[in-house]
Amino acid sequence: METNKPTRKIGLARALSKLGYCSRSRAAELIRAGQVRLNGKLQRDPEAAVSEKHDRIEVNGKAVETRDKIYLMLNKPRGVVTTASDEKGRETVYTTLRGSSLPWVAPVGRLDKASEGLLLLTNDSEWGARIAAPETHLDKTYHVQVGTLVSEQDVQALALGVKGKNGEVLQVKYVRRLRVGQKNCWLEIVLDEGKNRQIRRMMESMEVEVLRLVRVAVGTVQLGDLAKGAHRSLTKAEKEMLDGEMLGSGPRGKTS
Repeated sequence: METNKPTRKIGLARALSKLGYCSRSRAAELIRAGQVRLNGKLQRDPEAAVSEKHDRIEVNGKAVETRDKIYLMLNKPRGVVTTASDEKGRETVYTTLRGSSLPWVAPVGRLDKASEGLLLLTNDSEWGARIAAPETHLDKTYHVQVGTLVSEQDVQALALGVKGKNGEVLQVKYVRRLRVGQKNCWLEIVLDEGKNRQIRRMMESMEVEVLRLVRVAVGTVQLGDLAKGAHRSLTKAEKEMLDGEMLGSGPRGKTS
């Protein structure tokens, strides 16, 4: 005899984010501002329990329906920040999306203002969270131009781990010299558990100036020749590759 399983419920703000309507923080703002109704009743609690299958959510009188999932890559230019809005009035990654017919999408993780290159964006908040989670151990590959001629000894020191100024040991998964010029060189660095400004902090501890920092790959998905400031959808094969790489990651090879 079958028993009916209880319907799984989640918070209202999270439900709006999962539906692809907006970010969870923006959803909470809308709810507190009295712009959201749940089953016809005004709801001001972002954590109000919602059944994704059975409850009706409205924002400003319009029903919110599930939106198609969107997965994009953007070649983030240097000098823009990866936030929806900036209190200092700086340009954000959304500036590059102006004029497109895209619904709301959010950056997956961050690249700091001075960094550039591959940034994923999606309205699939749970997928984005898995990509960005440190425990997923998804490789992120960077090409880094530094203002000195880094020796093989320096490369080995980076490979073994560098102690940051706060005493934290910062480690890379892989590093090699990519190109060597007369006064500076490029390094290829792979991280699988990126910490805030990790590469810059490692170079600072070695008193090496970072001239450019470009993310060129997430997992096996490559930035390629996508122009600066341009974006495109991930191909089906790229999305499947990332999903497969995440399934194969996690402690002791367990799925995450």
